[in-house]
Amino acid sequence: MTPAPESNFQGPDDETPAADFEVSLRPPLFEEFTGQEKTVERVQLLVDAAKQRDEALQHILLSGPPGLGKTTLAYIVGNAMGTEVKTTSGPMIEKAGDLAGLLTNIERGGVLFIDEIHRLQPAIEEYLYPAMEDFKLDIIIDQGPSARSVRLNLARFTLIGATTRAGMISAPLRSRFGMNCRLNYYDAAHLHKIVDRSAGLLGARIESDGALEIAKRSRGTPRIANNLLRWVRDYAQVREKGLITGPIAASALSMLEIDEDGFDEMDKRIIEGLISLFNGGPVGLNSLAVAIGEEPGTLEEVHEPYLIMQGYIKRSPQGRVAMPRAYRKLGLEAPKNPPQGEFFED
Repeated sequence: MTPAPESNFQGPDDETPAADFEVSLRPPLFEEFTGQEKTVERVQLLVDAAKQRDEALQHILLSGPPGLGKTTLAYIVGNAMGTEVKTTSGPMIEKAGDLAGLLTNIERGGVLFIDEIHRLQPAIEEYLYPAMEDFKLDIIIDQGPSARSVRLNLARFTLIGATTRAGMISAPLRSRFGMNCRLNYYDAAHLHKIVDRSAGLLGARIESDGALEIAKRSRGTPRIANNLLRWVRDYAQVREKGLITGPIAASALSMLEIDEDGFDEMDKRIIEGLISLFNGGPVGLNSLAVAIGEEPGTLEEVHEPYLIMQGYIKRSPQGRVAMPRAYRKLGLEAPKNPPQGEFFED
């Protein structure tokens, strides 16, 4: 297994060990990006066309759950275009001057990456519209009678926005992106390749069944797969002889209470609470969150998407309902008729 070739790829400016670990495993080239084939093909075509015409790439919106590669794709685009990627996030742009500082420092063909773009303030969005369309920025200076508007001409740049909540992006902003790409969860085969590549970069010895065991428990998310790989590598180094096999990976992840389906302790508490406390539902989000001791927002955004995707629970107009697969997960017999009992309100 050979490490990835060197490149001038750079990640976000974050000095924490966890961030260094994650950035070091980001693929720098389209050819090394595993999964999301349709999205990668479309974006790569846009890049190739823009380079042939010597033009700036059109604006791109990337959406999908966290950890699937939105930031990585943004840096791959910048790498392919041979330009610097300036990174910020929606909540960090508090006033028009912040946006002006970012945009006026971008060179022709440069890339501005805004993470969590759905959290931009409405006033900032209004400034962003002419910048995206006409590459001009109108800034209001001073207040009251002395207030005046100053127009700044911008170099033609590419805005890449990333969001985990595509529905919260306003229609005017969404319409200004030339391409809208949604990233989906990965299957075990693609995650197997990602784990194998990451292990090579980390210098960890891993067998195919060990990589597959990690992939199956990663909830379809490369970021989780890489984090679990780091844990399994440490476990194999301390408890074993450093070689990651299937049984060793299973033992390491069982120590984290992550089972063969990728369930952690909170996932089990959710379906156990839904079935044992609320007779399988339907139950409101807030009531379920209180019962299991978790914040409603965390429950809805972190745990529920995977449980719903895998068919363990569903959202109905009346609330959350346990599906037959949740009963089987707990070794229980699913009711013959769907829950029709009392609705447990928030």
